[in-house]
Amino acid sequence: MTCRHAADISGILPHEMKTSLTFITFLTVTLFTMCAGVADAQPKGELIFEPGSVSFASSHASTIVQLKNGELLAAWFGGTAEGKPDVAIWSARMSNGSWSAPVELAREEGVPCWNPVLFHDVSGRLWLYYKFGPSPQQWAASRKYSDDEGRTWSNPQHLPAGLLGPIRAKPLVMKDGTIVAGSSIEAYRTWAAWIERSTDDGKTWAKIGPFVPGVSASNSSRAASQGAGAAIPASDTNANYGIIQPSVVLLGPKHLRFYARSTTNIGRVVISDSYDNGLTWTEPRPLNVPNPNSGIDAVVLRDGRIVLVYNNTTSGRSPLNLAVSTDGEHFRMFYTLEDQPGEYSYPAIIQATSGDLEITYTWQRKAIRHVHFPLSDVPE
Repeated sequence: MTCRHAADISGILPHEMKTSLTFITFLTVTLFTMCAGVADAQPKGELIFEPGSVSFASSHASTIVQLKNGELLAAWFGGTAEGKPDVAIWSARMSNGSWSAPVELAREEGVPCWNPVLFHDVSGRLWLYYKFGPSPQQWAASRKYSDDEGRTWSNPQHLPAGLLGPIRAKPLVMKDGTIVAGSSIEAYRTWAAWIERSTDDGKTWAKIGPFVPGVSASNSSRAASQGAGAAIPASDTNANYGIIQPSVVLLGPKHLRFYARSTTNIGRVVISDSYDNGLTWTEPRPLNVPNPNSGIDAVVLRDGRIVLVYNNTTSGRSPLNLAVSTDGEHFRMFYTLEDQPGEYSYPAIIQATSGDLEITYTWQRKAIRHVHFPLSDVPE
């Protein structure tokens, strides 16, 4: 019996049960309640704004945060096209089940903005970090903060040269207030991930790295403490090689891991581990999870499972998928968010106070899409 036939129960009940109106009423209400629960548990998605309804034609690289009152705040960069001087940081708020019209959060004169990241520090202050400059090879970074959950913002603070903050994915904010942010540099032919770590709510930062696959664990440890350079395989010197945009998660006491995007000649999601709260890290190594040189994000659920949002392909940026793991090593792809031709990329994922997942991502470079994903739909 399907949910849409839940009311048609009289024809299948024994005669004795038909005489009990109370029983029939109880069973009907129960079935309707169960079916309504099933319907409510389905993933729900919508575009935050319709293409053509805003002043910017291109949108990319979203971030999402849950506010203290349960509302959601999303941000992204938008303008004529990626890298054009008119590209600014935009934002929208979900309240009472609907998204507000986008508003401009940040703009830098004469140069494009890139990759906003929203998060709360341990005190509850809301931060926006973003990059600006002609290209990723020439990025500088800036930030703003809000003490009223994004209604008003401070003036921008430009970060010192060489410090970029969380480069695309949300940072890990630990219980003691330590912020561990995944960062990276896209230099000519050589990409490398870094960790930027702060113990004073972002007043000062320690920069740890670089991290490149192929560097031995001992070299990685030395790089972490001394900032030593990392060599790349000679066979890859004519193409980009390396990892960028780490997403940092907490797997256990003092055990941190980052999941990173890799170049196409690596072609898989790459991880590195720290067993001292992010001070030193192991040699980066690839997982058996494809990555077509496209952004990813990860979240550790409160029950310990890890959910990864990524493009489950070796080329292109479709499909966009969800995978789950209980050990952080072996992932099972369980849901396809998008599988049509085009680009569905640069996802962001958080677990809300309800336990459900909130996801945003680039939709065809024309808009940002939001998906509410019930925790009950994440496989055990």
